[in-house]
Amino acid sequence: MTGVAQAAGPHDPRPGSAHVLQTPRFETRTPGFANPTTHSQRAFSPYAEFTSRWTRADAMQIKAMSDPTAPSRQSSLPARYTMPAIPQSFPDTNKRVWVWDTWTLTDARSNQISYRGWEVIFSLVADRDAGYSFDERHTHARIGYFYRKAGVPASQRPANGGWKYGGHLVPDGASAQIFTDKSFSSQTEWSGSTRIFTGGKVQLFYTDVAFYRNADGTDRKPYDPRITTSLGKIHADARGVWFTGFGKHKQLLVPDGNYYQDNQQNPYVNFRDPFTFTDPRHPGKTFMVFEGNTAVQRGDRACTGADLGYDPRDPYKESLQTVMDDGAQYQMGNIGLAVADNKSLTKWHFLAPLLSANCVTDQMERPQIYISGGKYYLFTISHRSTYAHGLDGPDGVYGFVGKGVRSDFEPLNRGSGLALGNPTNLNFAPGTPYAPDYNQSPYAYQSYSHYVQPGGLVESFIDSIGTPDSFRRGGSLAPTVKLKISGATTAVDRTYGHRGLGAYGDIPANRTTPINY
Repeated sequence: MTGVAQAAGPHDPRPGSAHVLQTPRFETRTPGFANPTTHSQRAFSPYAEFTSRWTRADAMQIKAMSDPTAPSRQSSLPARYTMPAIPQSFPDTNKRVWVWDTWTLTDARSNQISYRGWEVIFSLVADRDAGYSFDERHTHARIGYFYRKAGVPASQRPANGGWKYGGHLVPDGASAQIFTDKSFSSQTEWSGSTRIFTGGKVQLFYTDVAFYRNADGTDRKPYDPRITTSLGKIHADARGVWFTGFGKHKQLLVPDGNYYQDNQQNPYVNFRDPFTFTDPRHPGKTFMVFEGNTAVQRGDRACTGADLGYDPRDPYKESLQTVMDDGAQYQMGNIGLAVADNKSLTKWHFLAPLLSANCVTDQMERPQIYISGGKYYLFTISHRSTYAHGLDGPDGVYGFVGKGVRSDFEPLNRGSGLALGNPTNLNFAPGTPYAPDYNQSPYAYQSYSHYVQPGGLVESFIDSIGTPDSFRRGGSLAPTVKLKISGATTAVDRTYGHRGLGAYGDIPANRTTPINY
């Protein structure tokens, strides 16, 4: 362990002794803050019973990097890890629907595929004129698709990205078939991923959700999220893209209460966002990462010293008892792993979680594996509002690097995990997207649900921009930015677009389907 000064010699208490006791001194990297946990990046078998930890000591580095003197309405975060500010005059992606979580048509290696001259994306959408607010969209979400001509430079597209809305991917009512109890108050489709195979076959992996609420909005039983799949086919001609199929849906995974918290352990459980991929080091196997929670009864004092991650000699370490007395044990986020049991990807089983964030954050949404330069990057997104007591960080992208799919992941950027955050002032209250805090940066909620594309491009959607006296809600695709990713560091590429801010909805394909597709 580094940072420990050695005593000059053995302690001799006799008067006049030449040896004087020197108390070992622990050297902190940032005065006033504990050091991050040491992580080896060592790779393990995907099937191993090893779960890496994003510790409190790691996450504390975000506050350590924040400027405590940053004034009202200014960001306190380092610019290299901060998304440039989006103008409040952003264009609507589509006038008919709100758009949020967005992903691409991909192959097994996460390449973004164009089909017969068209780029295709999928988004959670909700009708703008249905009579409910933007913040009520989650119980009304459907998976929609958009398309545009491939290979058109951003400078030649319309300002909103030029995406044409194709409609809902799944036929009305089809995704409800997996639920035995049809007494739900609403049933909805949440995020996932979409794979293309030979012959134009497309397989959707998504989160199928049923809510069981009373008229006053209270739950009569816990909501029911399930990871589900459905098959369809893509078609295209000179006029556009359309899909057929997706009428049959098959449940793949429900929380097991062993690795992953179920809705009996926690009625507010997080279980969603399947992302499938193949690993070149394990040919013939297909894996899935997803968001989960550590499988304990909600509120149990289940965090450990390893979840805190402090060196016992660190003078700024926290007490485990104090951390849990403050309620941090209610935040038990993790990133799960599953493996397919057949080639049709219709049977899966759970493996141990890849990463836990016990007593750190409750949500690690839309995880993905990104392989580059022989390194395995695990990216996820999280909110400022889901951090445990005593920790803080912006809405945005968090990243971890290792030498394999299952690794002792090292949090990026000074051991913090922060890869790309919204401009946020950690010295002031967060407010909410629908009620911004007066002192907060106008851009703290500018975008969310980031997805890291091949080459380091990062797309997201606009949530809210502005201050209490003047703010605008989003529901449209945000400008794309680019991350320079190297080793255990990322930085915003300020040469991309206009001072780092690219075109709206710049989500280009990086592969073209072969003719047999």
